[in-house]
Amino acid sequence: MTGKLQLWRCIRQQVAVNRTSLFHMERFLHDGPDNVEELLDRHLVKKEKSLDDDEEELLNRRKLTSTRREALSLYRDILRASRFFMWPDSRGVLWRDVLRDNARKEFEEAKFETDPEIVIKLIVGGREAVQSALDKLANKQREQIDKERGGGG
Repeated sequence: MTGKLQLWRCIRQQVAVNRTSLFHMERFLHDGPDNVEELLDRHLVKKEKSLDDDEEELLNRRKLTSTRREALSLYRDILRASRFFMWPDSRGVLWRDVLRDNARKEFEEAKFETDPEIVIKLIVGGREAVQSALDKLANKQREQIDKERGGGG
């Protein structure tokens, strides 16, 4: 566990030094769009020309298939990120399990959403929440390390 934690710290420090590498790393990990605008541009429904109902349905299915891949990628990222939350809450349940249960519930509630714009908003919000949680965790760990080094030396 400490080896994974040290590896995580090294990765977070490298990303903090060079913010542009974060975008390249995310692109490599998820093979997705570079930024929110590109994600929205790629998935939002654009009114170009009049299509018949069958063509419109086919186009909508393709967009939802793409957003499905993004949603599954987000879910996997949440599960990966939850591994770092190993302390119990006030009830004695590990935060890892709480996060996983809440993520599962959120995804189940949005399972039958068919509006691509709403799906994209949910995905973007989820990505931002995961990134924010990991950033806060990394900052707290960095503060703890600095505190231990300062108090011990």
